[in-house]
Amino acid sequence: MWSSNSSSKDSKGFFPGRYIFGPLFLITVPPIAVTLLWHTNVNLGGSYAALLDFIGKHGLSGALRLAMPAVTATAVTMVVAFMAFEILLLKFLPGKTYYGPVTPAGNVPVYKANGFQAFAVSFAFYSVLLYTRVIPLGFVFDNFGSALAFMNIFSLGFCALLALKGRFFPSSSDCGSSGNPIFDYYWGTELYPRIFGIDVKQFTNCRFGMMAWALLIVSFAAKQYEQYGYVCDSLAVSVGIQLIYIAKFFWWETGYLSSIDIMHDRAGYYICWGCLVFVPGFYTLPSFYIALNPTTLGLPLAAAVFLAGVLSVYINYDCDRQRQSFRKSNGKCTIWGKQPEYIVADYVTEKGEKKKSLLLLTGWWSLARHFHYVPELSGTLFWSCSAGFSHLMPFSYFFFLSLLLLDRQYRDDERCRAKYGKHWAKYCARVPYRIIPGVF
Repeated sequence: MWSSNSSSKDSKGFFPGRYIFGPLFLITVPPIAVTLLWHTNVNLGGSYAALLDFIGKHGLSGALRLAMPAVTATAVTMVVAFMAFEILLLKFLPGKTYYGPVTPAGNVPVYKANGFQAFAVSFAFYSVLLYTRVIPLGFVFDNFGSALAFMNIFSLGFCALLALKGRFFPSSSDCGSSGNPIFDYYWGTELYPRIFGIDVKQFTNCRFGMMAWALLIVSFAAKQYEQYGYVCDSLAVSVGIQLIYIAKFFWWETGYLSSIDIMHDRAGYYICWGCLVFVPGFYTLPSFYIALNPTTLGLPLAAAVFLAGVLSVYINYDCDRQRQSFRKSNGKCTIWGKQPEYIVADYVTEKGEKKKSLLLLTGWWSLARHFHYVPELSGTLFWSCSAGFSHLMPFSYFFFLSLLLLDRQYRDDERCRAKYGKHWAKYCARVPYRIIPGVF
């Protein structure tokens, strides 16, 4: 990697104010939003208009006070038990040792690659608990609001501890302060912190956030079955596409651990609060909404939406597979039946070392520089649209992801332009479109 020792203020994305105003906004607004959105779905029919009326009637502080569920011992026990179970799987399930990319300071992060095994065990174990009624079908759903409230409080404190750890007890030399305590809290002060031998980002991003996403949407379907005696086809389609997407993620977990998200973004509020609270509380909104508002699609439409969603997930996976195979073989592979074309891009690390990267020009990566965002977004749209179009709520994650990926594309482009210089300009001339071929 070229450099992750700098803060994200050096990464010019689509949105301005990345050093002070953006972090302040993201530290204050999303924790409130997650609570209000839970309340909106449970008590206001999933209507943003009803939420605005609720805030207008009570004021923001009054609305938040009324919407905030109490933190119960049951919810805390549920979350802690889940954390402990996933830590045990991470530590003791068999898996190969995986070495991540070398950091700017010359460190190599080490992981245990047993993500798919952990996903399979977690899914199977939880399914047995539900089927045997060891856990009532609606147990997780009924305690979800309280669990979110607890995780909100816990995660805000945890991120503060991570900021202090990076300053005074770093796990490696990839650490440091920006000089701004607000930004340090938001962005983090350490690239790869470890606690009791566990990589923090692997746990928060993968084993908590993504695993909770999978088990929560199953819980929402279980609650609907408990309440109505059936699972509607729209929820089955939505949950089915998401489970395939999440299974794909864990199958490819080592690829994710070599992605920009992990290589560049430090372990701070931005990543850790996001994965501990925002992923479970926001990414699951389509299924949460449908669980409370059953919609019937009919077999032909349900099958069409499901197949379109699965195709999107597959194309997204194949994009990542092509790039990973290309990098692993140093360009000595075949893509779409032919030898890949690429540009050899020289660059200099922050230590003054001369390195080179290969920029892929074949396969999906010949269509646009970030074409893999297209199937990512289309898959999200398909598992959201099964809810119908009466409210915007189930499309909240789709709109958020669109903005997130747009910003990420600009950030990646700026980093690559600074890293590769003329080679990146040559690459952009060969692959002129950013995301959508022929359009953008």
